[in-house]
Amino acid sequence: MAGAYALGDMVSKELAEKLRRVKILLLDADGVMTNGKLYFSNSGEITMRFDVRDGSGIRYLSLGGIQTGIITGKRNNAVAHRARDLHISIVHRNVENKVASLNDILRQQNLLPEEAAFVGDDLLDLSIMAKVGVSVAVADAAPEVREAADYVTQNRGGDGAVREVCEMILKAQDKWGEVVQHYRMML
Repeated sequence: MAGAYALGDMVSKELAEKLRRVKILLLDADGVMTNGKLYFSNSGEITMRFDVRDGSGIRYLSLGGIQTGIITGKRNNAVAHRARDLHISIVHRNVENKVASLNDILRQQNLLPEEAAFVGDDLLDLSIMAKVGVSVAVADAAPEVREAADYVTQNRGGDGAVREVCEMILKAQDKWGEVVQHYRMML
């Protein structure tokens, strides 16, 4: 069953090996989980647009035994609500030093840096990308971030990029077939 869901030519053998080690996927929020645009209501509340496919990918990771967390420089309630909706318990908001948050998460989860992947889009993400086992930039990330990444998604932030990464991890770990089978068996 696993062969039917192989990564194929999407990634190099070196990246596939790195993806096999991933036990936690950490995400920036603005520009990764969202399209990076802020919408203000008449009352001044910030609202954001999230992609349903990205949320599904996060749920699929959970089925595959992979944790997910958010590390963001913003302190937006929309991100907290989306995290709750997706049952993401590791949420670090209003972060100035993403590497310090990464170190806290790794220590709390008893993980090594090479067991973490991070998806980013802007310069604030460069420091954490240099510390994790797999660094990913969304397609519309800053050029410097794309250059620093192990992988650049085909999809833009907030438009399926997270789902793409979730599938890559699960396929590299031969868990995608189990996820598909889970949904085939649902009645």
